[in-house]
Amino acid sequence: MKLLSKIKWVFILIMGAFLLANIIFPPPLERAYDTSVLVTDKRGQWLSAFTVDDGRWRLKADMDEVDPRFVAALIAIEDKRFYRHSGVDPLAVLRALRTWQRQGEIVSGASTLTMQLVRQLEPRPRTLKSKIIESLRAVQLELRLSKREILSLYLTHTPYGGNVEGVTAATHVYFDKRPDQLTDGEIALLIALPQAPESRRPDRHVENAQKARDVILDKLYAANIITERQRTEAKQDNVPSMRKSFPQKAWLTARKVKGSVERADKVVSSLDGELQQEVQRLAAQFTENLESNVAVLVVENETMKVRAHVGSAGRDRPGGWIDMTASIRSPGSTLKPFIYGFAFDDGLSAPGSFILDAPTRFGTYQPENFNRRYHGDVRVHEALAHSLNVPAVLALDKVGTKRFEAALQLTGSKLVVPNNGDGQAGLAMALGGLGLKAQDLAVLYAALANGGKARDLLWKESAQLGQSYQMLSRDSAEKITKILRQAPTPDGHVPHWLAQNAHPIAYKTGTSYGFRDAWAAGYTDKWTVIVWAGRPDGQTRVGKTGRGTAAPLLFDVFASLPDVTGNVPFVRMADAPRGVKEFGGKPDAAPVLLFPPDGAEIAVEAFGADANGLTLTARSPARSKLAWYVDGNKLTPRSLSGQTVWQPEKPGFYKVSVVDGQGATTSANVRVMAVQ
Repeated sequence: MKLLSKIKWVFILIMGAFLLANIIFPPPLERAYDTSVLVTDKRGQWLSAFTVDDGRWRLKADMDEVDPRFVAALIAIEDKRFYRHSGVDPLAVLRALRTWQRQGEIVSGASTLTMQLVRQLEPRPRTLKSKIIESLRAVQLELRLSKREILSLYLTHTPYGGNVEGVTAATHVYFDKRPDQLTDGEIALLIALPQAPESRRPDRHVENAQKARDVILDKLYAANIITERQRTEAKQDNVPSMRKSFPQKAWLTARKVKGSVERADKVVSSLDGELQQEVQRLAAQFTENLESNVAVLVVENETMKVRAHVGSAGRDRPGGWIDMTASIRSPGSTLKPFIYGFAFDDGLSAPGSFILDAPTRFGTYQPENFNRRYHGDVRVHEALAHSLNVPAVLALDKVGTKRFEAALQLTGSKLVVPNNGDGQAGLAMALGGLGLKAQDLAVLYAALANGGKARDLLWKESAQLGQSYQMLSRDSAEKITKILRQAPTPDGHVPHWLAQNAHPIAYKTGTSYGFRDAWAAGYTDKWTVIVWAGRPDGQTRVGKTGRGTAAPLLFDVFASLPDVTGNVPFVRMADAPRGVKEFGGKPDAAPVLLFPPDGAEIAVEAFGADANGLTLTARSPARSKLAWYVDGNKLTPRSLSGQTVWQPEKPGFYKVSVVDGQGATTSANVRVMAVQ
């Protein structure tokens, strides 16, 4: 009785010591869950994968995605009593000791799958001491995890040669498939490889791999896992001798969404894989013969999810590793729609309001139209559709730079506004005198499509819409949309109302100072697309405008998008209501001389009374009748429209003056020459 009592207390002490050690020295489960991140599209298709810190491909094994026949075969070969033991198989240990004693060397191993997992998590020299530690650790794992969890971790950390770990990574690298549809030969190879992963690597030692596979097939046949016919057919299959690469599609997007989570083995992005591939193709094709790069964003307006994201046309392009949709660039004229939209909201104007397009100075700032031509009185919808610069600056002056800047920033857009300290520099924002990201521009244009409501972009399929900010009223957003839908289309494209099944694209282009950035921003009811073209280093590209460079790619991207809205007819813009007939105006009351401009050199084909002459044009803010003088001599209007035509008598220098009904005068000194 005393002996039994002593044995009892010894057993209690041993168990107590083990339980205490189990608490003080827990197994290294932190490393067990350190896996590669796999980024997929919204349907689960692989886009990009990332190695763990030590450069290994270790993809988590999801038991629901692993072929159950493989699991059954693995257990039959490696650990028959896996579901019956608690980490250590006593029968296997006794068998190993017996064969060791009988033959003088280890012939049969006793490691269970759980012990093999321990060895992967904590590598140690192959000694008896290590075996004892592994056995204790295996019991610890069994106390903490279910059999399914242990299998999942084992199939995640199993070495398959080189830097490949886990069955998911192995099936992709060697078979280019997922681990849920394996052949008998592939199952046997995946069981054989971990036994000697380097000497049996099929991409380096294909004969060794085939021999080891065939041995496993024989064992599976002996264990009644496969039939004779299955064994024979499996042995006839070729062992793959090439290693596949892991996918690196949409790598910039994958890097972005990967960084948005602390720990994850799989991140389902918002991208549509098929659409992403097509937009990537269009971007690569567009830049094929150009020393520049492009970036494209495609946003689904209803969900605000990014369905295609090309931060760069390719790694081989200038700045190819930079996500240009997240880079601060000058937006050119792409912000003009919002200036007019705020003016509509504030009751300052309407699409049919007249606004002055003429040389105008605002303090020390004097903007110019892109082609340095001016049109006098134009309607707001014409000024926006044709991207006239001076009217946009005039409109911003009335809206207020602070109100404009604050309204955009409330959408979450990060504006970089230069501070020149003169109180007037803010007006340059109308023409791109600030910094903005393409991603922020997408938020702004999607807001126009969503009735003026701005929301953040979403990059993961599981993400939900956040709070919205009513940037513009729905009425103003619809007015801007009608104007932009009727903007002149790029060369080679017909207006949507003249085509069948065409996207009714409302769009605006922009070109930054020095042709450094070319933009096209467009939207329909369903989609918003932003295109940037240029060089990441900001190098000038003379003549590369938004209309000529970015707009064609914008229209090509829209042509690849589904869900075409029914044809939207051409809409005639209504006249402005009383009270907003005029928007803005010139700071002074003097008439504006539109042609000829001061300092002009004009070549004519003939002189005298028989010549066609030069049509003089001006605009009077006071709407009074104008009189024209050349070197002090009054001219008589003689054109059918009532305009005045001047027929110079000879080459030389002249002073052309225009006088309104109140006596205000504007003059220009010009030189007239004969055509050579």
